[in-house]
Amino acid sequence: MEQKTRIKGNVHYVGVNDRAKHRFEAMWPLPNGVSYNSYLIDDEMVTLVDTVDICYFEVYLRKIKKIIGDRPINYLIINHMEPDHSGSIRLIKQHYPNIIIVGNKQTFGMVEGFYGVTGEQYLVKDGDFLAVGRHKLRFFMTPMVHWPETMMTFDETDGLLFSGDGFGCFGTLDGGFMDSRMNVDKYWNEMVRYYSNIVGKYGGPVQKALQKLGGLSISAICSTHGPVWTENISRVMGLYDRLSRYDADEGVVIAYGSMYGNTEQMAEAIAAELSAQGIKNIVMHNVSKSHPSYIIADIFRYKGLIIGSPTYSNQIYPEIESLLSKILVRELKGRYLGYFGSFTWAGAAVKRLAEFAEKSKFELVGDPVEMKQAMTELNYVQSENLARAMSDRLKKDR
Repeated sequence: MEQKTRIKGNVHYVGVNDRAKHRFEAMWPLPNGVSYNSYLIDDEMVTLVDTVDICYFEVYLRKIKKIIGDRPINYLIINHMEPDHSGSIRLIKQHYPNIIIVGNKQTFGMVEGFYGVTGEQYLVKDGDFLAVGRHKLRFFMTPMVHWPETMMTFDETDGLLFSGDGFGCFGTLDGGFMDSRMNVDKYWNEMVRYYSNIVGKYGGPVQKALQKLGGLSISAICSTHGPVWTENISRVMGLYDRLSRYDADEGVVIAYGSMYGNTEQMAEAIAAELSAQGIKNIVMHNVSKSHPSYIIADIFRYKGLIIGSPTYSNQIYPEIESLLSKILVRELKGRYLGYFGSFTWAGAAVKRLAEFAEKSKFELVGDPVEMKQAMTELNYVQSENLARAMSDRLKKDR
């Protein structure tokens, strides 16, 4: 059993897989499930790092006892208090009543608030140190990655970074848990989708966290979601670095709503002209079919964004309105924006998109296009002009 769970030395993986949940945070689809990762340091002072969702406690406890038997757990380090990682705290406390909870000032208020758990605590601040035997643990405060209490724990002895939700991704761990033991191809897109939807608003705090970690000699990244990264550390950290700087590739996301296909024809005309102008990365999303999490992930990937909407009850199309609110929450930077809309008897969509353009602070590209009822030759020309303006702007960055 220990060989199957061992990460390095006497540090073990004791996480679980969730293959049943349909949506993470009741919002984001999980076609490949998700893992809840927890780690056990089997040293003189047995130390547990984070817990798992309460639904999986019996499986979790069995994994722990397979490694330490009936020995007590001395410390529980809480890097992040979101319930998918802290949900088992109360039950762990019941099984190990003398356990000492390690966290920062923000952590302890949440432990009591969520679970009513008190008892002996070990308060840590940025840069503090805890020896649990051979292993020497250093704590780094990383607030707003992506809750205010988040921190990371670095095992200076073996170079293991227990990073909480930082560097996490969607997807269960099928058989193995280390990147060296599996094909990790499926995780890269899910890492972008995880980052952009869960962490995306907090690019600045992520950059500060990366700066703190810059001088560490990291042999493994042990996050709370996804694989334990040993062979792909630079790629993982590089991806988080790029996403948190809002850097992006040349390309355009066209997100549109269309009830009867007329607004979609504008989107098609724009896409065709973008391609004719040499733009290869063109992603089209009908908002009635594409879940917002995939649209947002693509907006993080590409610099250009063109949004189209019909007028609906003298307002913007509801699914577009929902998408716009999600984009604004994430406070994306450095994107180029164009927009278009349609109406039958009274236009409102283009006006609402103009309001979004002002709030987003994206760089406006080209002239907005507004269509009445169905496409005309003039609308085709206007749509192509908008596409050329976006293409020209993207090419300036080459």
